Amino acid sequence: MEALLVEHNKLSKKGNLSKSLDDVQKTLDLLKSARDTIANDKPLPTTDYDALSSQPALINRAIAMHLLREGQFSVASTFLTEVAQKVSQPQDSPDLASPYATLEHKLGIDSLKSEALRQHFANMYYILHELQNERNLLPAIGWARANSAALEARGSNLEFELGKLQFVWLFLGEMDAAGDPEVRYEGQQKALAYAREEFAPFQTRYLKEMQQLIGAMAFCPNLEQSPYRRIFCNHDAWNDLANSFTREFCSLLGLSAESPLYIAATAGAIALPTLLKLQTIMKEKHTEWTTQNELPVEIPLPPAYQFHSIFVCPISKEQTTDANLPMMMPCGHVIAHESLFRHAKGGRFKCPYCPNESHPKEAREIFI
Repeated sequence: MEALLVEHNKLSKKGNLSKSLDDVQKTLDLLKSARDTIANDKPLPTTDYDALSSQPALINRAIAMHLLREGQFSVASTFLTEVAQKVSQPQDSPDLASPYATLEHKLGIDSLKSEALRQHFANMYYILHELQNERNLLPAIGWARANSAALEARGSNLEFELGKLQFVWLFLGEMDAAGDPEVRYEGQQKALAYAREEFAPFQTRYLKEMQQLIGAMAFCPNLEQSPYRRIFCNHDAWNDLANSFTREFCSLLGLSAESPLYIAATAGAIALPTLLKLQTIMKEKHTEWTTQNELPVEIPLPPAYQFHSIFVCPISKEQTTDANLPMMMPCGHVIAHESLFRHAKGGRFKCPYCPNESHPKEAREIFI
């Protein structure tokens, strides 16, 4: 024990712990000072150009819908209650109707409180839990069967894809559990019986896919080396089908597959550095943003966040609109309608990008 104390004293003297603590405190003070300096020099952006600051109802609806979509029903209920209390507060002038309350009514904020909407999302999360965590496709298949007509009208293949994965699960489920040939044969027979019972309505549209499923039985001992490996050895099939189910479920409710609030917040975070830089330049040069329907600079968003295709005329360098549609010439090159007729001057003209000649009447409108 004495030897241990001697070594401890030596280390304490060498380490000079009090000096180390002072150095750490000095570092923290420097960081705090730098933070305060940055905050004073570059404050957070103001709401001078915030188009949503005058539209609280839009923001409230987006937040409430996001909470419902995420399954946070109690939080959504509390939020909607507080919004309702704010709307019902007496105005300074009792003779004037509240435009805020009117807009809330038009946007259907009250509809978000309905038990039916919450039940829809609760059902969606239950089905997703069974599908992803329990590998139970039956609730999803039951939902797809109940909404078969609506899915068919949309051209969706979800109902068949669910049945297809159920066939694969029956086919491989028992086979993965044991290597006994009799157990393997029993799994194949269950899959075949399921196909005979459930696949009849899909023969017209998915006959080829059904033939592939049945034909795979001949390759059962070695499916990984068979032509059907992509169907029976797809480890992403469950996640892909869960995403497809979420997309179709939300579509039947008239909603997008992803939360608009999440998409808008993420896209805004990506665009924020560019917009802050633009705001700084505009203040330095004492200029204003004159365009209303488009940004003055390009924001490089990922493909997943690009929902509306645009076309910029290579001649005028302007974005096409409904009044100035893109036009494709016989050679395949595309320019804006105004540029086309300005370049043609009523007669035949040479394409600005190739030697081909054509007449404006030969050009076709392109709808994006």
